Amino acid sequence: MAGNYQYVPGFYFKVTFSGFEENEIEAKFRDVSGIQAELEIEEIRGGGENSYVHRLPKGAKFPNLVLKRALHALPSHIVKWAKDAIHNFDFRVHLVIVSLLDEKGEPVKSWKFVDAYPVKIHISDLNATENSLVIETLELAYKYSEPVSYKDFEKKGNLKDLEEKGSPTISSISGDYVEQEKDNPL
Repeated sequence: MAGNYQYVPGFYFKVTFSGFEENEIEAKFRDVSGIQAELEIEEIRGGGENSYVHRLPKGAKFPNLVLKRALHALPSHIVKWAKDAIHNFDFRVHLVIVSLLDEKGEPVKSWKFVDAYPVKIHISDLNATENSLVIETLELAYKYSEPVSYKDFEKKGNLKDLEEKGSPTISSISGDYVEQEKDNPL
C-alpha cells in the first residue's frame, strides 16, 4: 500500500520572529540556509588496539542560521536588533520559526530556532557595472533547533504557544549570561 506523499517545493516559505515589542514580526527573505543539526564524534584509541578507533558521540552542534533579503531603505526592527547586538553589545534572544508553505500559504513543515541572536550582518558589494539588488545577509546563532510538530503549531503564525517560559537573557552591562528557571528541553 503506497502512502500519500506530498513533496514540498523550497521556494515558498516564511520566517517569523517572536518576542519583539510589536509581538511577532514576519520578514520576507530570499534565502534561508543553516537548517541542519550534526552529531559531533570523538575518536578514542583503545590501549594496545591499533586496528580500529572507538567513535563516540559527544553532542549536537548547530551552524548559524543565515537569512538573505534585498536591502530596503525603510527602518527595520530586525536590522535594529542586529545593530544593537553587534555594535552596542545589547543582546535580546528571540524565537525564530522558519516554515515551508503550501499553495494556500499554510505551514507544511516548520523548524524553531530557540534563543536566536544576531552574530553577523553583511551588505553585498556595490558594483556600478551590474544592475542587481543589494543583498542584506543576517546570521543568527541559537541554542538549539528542532522541527515543530503540527500539535505545537496549530494556528498559522501563532508563536506564543511555542515560546518557552523564562527565556534566558544576556546582560549587556556585565556581559554575563543569566539563565532564568526553565525546564531543559534536551
